[in-house]
Formats: sequence, structure tokens, C-alpha cells
Amino acid sequence: MAQTITDAREAAQELQRRVEAARSVVFFGGAGVSTASGIPDFRSPDGLYHQQFAYPPETMLSRSFYDTHKEEFFDFYRSRMIALDAKPCQAHIKLAELEAAGKVSDVVTQNIDGLHQLAGSKRVWELHGSVHRNICRRCGHVHSAEWVLGTTGVPRCEKCGAEVKPDVVLYEEGLDDRVITGAVRAIASADLLIIGGTSLVVYPAAGLVQYFRGRDLVICNLQPTPQDASADLVLACDIAQAFAW
Repeated sequence: MAQTITDAREAAQELQRRVEAARSVVFFGGAGVSTASGIPDFRSPDGLYHQQFAYPPETMLSRSFYDTHKEEFFDFYRSRMIALDAKPCQAHIKLAELEAAGKVSDVVTQNIDGLHQLAGSKRVWELHGSVHRNICRRCGHVHSAEWVLGTTGVPRCEKCGAEVKPDVVLYEEGLDDRVITGAVRAIASADLLIIGGTSLVVYPAAGLVQYFRGRDLVICNLQPTPQDASADLVLACDIAQAFAW
């Protein structure tokens, strides 16, 4: 049975102990890491699913909606999906420090905000892409999130004038094979896997946990997850506080 800790200070101490004892650490994170930076998730009481829009968020973030309602898609994308004012939280910062120290080998994230890289992490597998890459559908030129925010309607490539599409995985789209392969290899080679800020209910991303063959599985999430019973340690506390060491 997993050891469960709810006190944030005790959780941080135990997490530090396990990281220091590990040979290779991989972090697998979700929206809860970014909510600590002020970016709303989908399913929490303050999340996007509980806000009122003309269409449900999952509809507006689908490939079919992008194809048929491009202007409305980009209105939502600019206002709700790009958060350039957000700053890395303590979890982002500590993970980057641990990578620089040779402890964390890889970060696997479901988030599209680029905060891990902003904090300094280098090996980041972005399962759902990034708002910081917006790619021309004709010539492949990559445009920044700042550039998209400065456009109106459907953005057109500054090089060739063709449509620009965010490099994010929409509902009804598959994950990138290269990213999936890298994430699987990282998880499979770790002896400590830390899962943080994710409910582990969104597939196929949540299914990556099955590739872990290491000795220590830690889950840090405010709410219970389907994988808690398989974990060695469950930290039921704020993820930023769990990394405050």
C-alpha cells in the first residue's frame, strides 16, 4: 500500500530524500503544474469546463472546429490558451535545477505553455505541443506566440501568406510519434518516476505510466488518481510546495 502524505513540508522532505537516492529521475506532469503558475486547467472548479463559452471548450479545441470555425477557434486560442504573463512555479524551477545537477533526465508534460523550458529545463517532451510554435501550413515557417497575439482573425504567414496553425495537439488529432517514442524511452529508463499535477484520466498520455519499470513511483496531486494504488508514495498536496526544497 502506498505511503500517503498530506502535509506539504513533510511531503517536500520525503520527495527530496527519494530524489537524492535515485539514479535517474523522470517527471511526468499535467495541468496542475501550470495552475500553480496561474494558468487555469480544464476540470477543476475554476477550470475552463466550468466557464461559459459559446461552445464547450473541448469542442472549440477540436480539429473539426478548427477546420470549420477558424476565426472563433483563434479568438479562443488567443484569449484562453496563450498565457505569456505566467511565470514558472517552484516545481518548474526545482526540476530545471535537478536536471542541471544531473538528477532529472527528462520532463514529460501534457502542458503547452512552455514553462518548463522558461525555467531552464532542456529535455522536455511536450505531448500536446506548444503555443510557442505556430507553423505555416504551406512553407513551414514557425511563428511565435507573441506574433499570433499581434494578429487578428485567422493568422497568415509573414513569409508566404498561407494559414498558420498552432503546433498543439487538438482533440481528434493523434500525438506526435517522435515525442511519444522519446517519452516512452525516458519513462522506461528511469528508476524514479514522479507524476505531478495530473488526474491521469486523459489518454493516450496517461497510458505512458505503464512503461515505467523502475523501483519508485511517486504521485503528487491534490485529488486522488486511478494510479494511486500502484504508487509507492502519494503526496496529496500542492505541487509547488512539494518541490520547495
